[in-house]
Amino acid sequence: MVADARDVIALEKTREYRGKYHVLGGVISPMDGIGPEQLYIQALVKRVAQNQIKEVILAISPTVEGETTTLYIGQLLKPFTKVTRIAFGLPMGGDLEYADEVTLARALEGRRELE
Repeated sequence: MVADARDVIALEKTREYRGKYHVLGGVISPMDGIGPEQLYIQALVKRVAQNQIKEVILAISPTVEGETTTLYIGQLLKPFTKVTRIAFGLPMGGDLEYADEVTLARALEGRRELE
């Protein structure tokens, strides 16, 4: 699940995801007058509830609005399916000393074992 159609293109470029997408049409942003009812959230809940979907991956940018949207949707979908989110961390070639605390914390949370 992504916020914008451009996000689909970015994910497709990775050639790692082989599932279906659901585009919300934005993120919850009260300051901009955008609430859950202005987005395609209910259509997502209905789709998940009716189709025995095994997992929904939330791929929304880690902004304040993105985090709000992620938490809101996560709570709505948890009764129906497994809900995960993409990991966030440091970009390739990035230096730790220039990373903000939230990015470093997310990078630590999203760590995985070396193969």
